[in-house]
Amino acid sequence: METFLIRALQLVASLSILIVIHEFGHFLFAKLSGTRVERFYLFFNPGFSLMRCKKINGKLEFDFLSKNEPEHWKNEPENTVWGLGWLPLGGYCSISGMVDETQSLDDLAAEPQPWEFRTKKPFPRLMIMAGGVLFNFILALLLYGMILNIWGKSYLPVQNVPLGMEFSQPAHQVGFQDGDILLSADDMTIVQFNDESFRAIVEASQVKVLRAGDTVSIAIPDNFMQQLMAAKQGFASYRFPAVIKQVMPRTPAAKVGLLPGDSLVAIQNIPTQTFMDFATTIKQFKDSTVSIDYYRQGVASQAIVTLDSTATLGFAAMMPTELYKTEDIAYTFWQSIPAGVKLAWSKLSGYSSDMKYVFTKEGAQSLGGFGAIAQMFPTKWDWRVFWETTAFLSVVLAFMNVLPIPGLDGGHILFLYDHRKKSAIV
Repeated sequence: METFLIRALQLVASLSILIVIHEFGHFLFAKLSGTRVERFYLFFNPGFSLMRCKKINGKLEFDFLSKNEPEHWKNEPENTVWGLGWLPLGGYCSISGMVDETQSLDDLAAEPQPWEFRTKKPFPRLMIMAGGVLFNFILALLLYGMILNIWGKSYLPVQNVPLGMEFSQPAHQVGFQDGDILLSADDMTIVQFNDESFRAIVEASQVKVLRAGDTVSIAIPDNFMQQLMAAKQGFASYRFPAVIKQVMPRTPAAKVGLLPGDSLVAIQNIPTQTFMDFATTIKQFKDSTVSIDYYRQGVASQAIVTLDSTATLGFAAMMPTELYKTEDIAYTFWQSIPAGVKLAWSKLSGYSSDMKYVFTKEGAQSLGGFGAIAQMFPTKWDWRVFWETTAFLSVVLAFMNVLPIPGLDGGHILFLYDHRKKSAIV
């Protein structure tokens, strides 16, 4: 329950930031062009609003938990109503004279007024409609720059992981073997295993790996990404030994005296070279008493452990970045600006490139909703991960809204372009 609440809180906080920034983009360009903004809402408010406020006679007036706005607020239509809804699925910026999800054609039956969107020239209308997308991308630039300036960049070179990679079943089928060290994808040298290198691998014709000291070339099928999606598996992960980072209290590991730093190498005389080997092997011994071979400060030892029906030993393992040497890059304030722009652009181009898989059968089946987005956040609050996820979601929101789909900003922009084109022809 605690895990759910932490993830839910992070999701709502992140989406709130993105919604406010997106709608503020529309709001700012509307105000700059002299267009009235009737309402600005965080979250939707069907039925009633948690809170709303508006400047009346030069002072802010507040209204709580009500269905309708106070009648006298209508006396100052030039001022915006700022509100908080109760349904956290989005937000909106209601602009006078604009047909969107908050207004219909019937609302525009009156004579056009100079403060309305529909009376503005094409360029101001374009900026009003594109303002949300523009501000979301600017937010991503700023967040990535901030992240690099505060935390820098750290990555684990593939050459620094002597055990190589652990591959999924689809990867095994095309020729990869556990322990392979990735070298290149076509002409791209693989320095680290990240989104960019993964994308290069699935789109390559040949991938080279280091296997038992020899360079081996693996042919990649054209539908490799679809195979991974159909199997609902990733491509690969780092292989690393089972070294204890933390022992959980009142568990079998604690009872036999296992300590942080112990390296677990065998269960019941079955060698476990990697953490995955250990995690898979121990499941064979539910409700059993087994021997655990381990090294402590280079000295071999053995413990006799009684496991219950879950076959859980009770420890958290050290991750590859804690076991192997990482490359750390620090950025000054001025260095973080172009680096943030480059990173945001890389995320945008990568995401747009991946969209082609959405239109495949396998990709459509892999789509997720708010639950899938929530899974992107960690089970414990981590500010770096929070801002990284928010920056990425800002890129996604900017890209999705620019698509020429009715109801989205891109659909409104396409309508404006089509309308202007027809007007020019006439």
